[in-house]
Amino acid sequence: MKELLRRLLTGAVYVILLLSAVFLSSDAFDFLFMVFGLACLYEYKRLVALRGYYIFIAYLGLWWAYIYLIDDKILINVLMFLTIIVNFSLLYYLFSKKKKIYYNYEKFIAGLFYVGGGCIFLTMIPYKDNEFAKYLIMGIFILIWVNDSFAYIVGKTLGRTKLYPAVSPKKTIEGSLGGLVFTLGAAYIMAIYEDIVNPTQWVILAGVIVVTGSLGDLIESKLKRQAGVKDSGAILPGHGGMLDRLDSLIFAAPFAYLTLMLFSYVS
Repeated sequence: MKELLRRLLTGAVYVILLLSAVFLSSDAFDFLFMVFGLACLYEYKRLVALRGYYIFIAYLGLWWAYIYLIDDKILINVLMFLTIIVNFSLLYYLFSKKKKIYYNYEKFIAGLFYVGGGCIFLTMIPYKDNEFAKYLIMGIFILIWVNDSFAYIVGKTLGRTKLYPAVSPKKTIEGSLGGLVFTLGAAYIMAIYEDIVNPTQWVILAGVIVVTGSLGDLIESKLKRQAGVKDSGAILPGHGGMLDRLDSLIFAAPFAYLTLMLFSYVS
């Protein structure tokens, strides 16, 4: 009972902080995720035993370039290309027999774009014609939460077939499919109230977020397995670390941004 209460209180504080930043201003939202990214990067650094602190300097440099050169389409496209390439390399690592990331430069590059690129593209998603579309980004948060919640509920009640037991023994195929179905339904309902993209695009976006977010969760599970730990950190009592909370979101963000670009939502 005490553990459940602690989880609920921590979750409530996290959601209130998130909502406050979204509805306060775009600058507050950007700053919040820059700070969240630093926390994720610190936890990632510990998980993979990355030596040195240069990755934090590089991360802040990446944010500086983004803030001051946001209108440079070439820079944004290069950053998206590098981030997605790194994410695909992490997918290769996930499904390979490779138990850990061995070389320091690989850990550095992977962390910089997996965490840094993910956080930056997450903050870029709400912008349309220089306007901050707060309800779009809130919709994406809701999709992630619906998927996580119903994947857990369906998995606990109907789950029989393990999804990827070598990395995450508790996840099931039934749970993953349940999360997907409920998230697609939630996306269609949200389209009724937020028409910034049409219902078909909301459903496609939800599918992209569920699939890539689930893969991001598995990648972080493998990183924790290589480190021999249950959680990436302890900053969120009852929930583990910040990377545990944001692993799906930051991995899915560049793919969601690319999807919106294909919808001509962003140019």
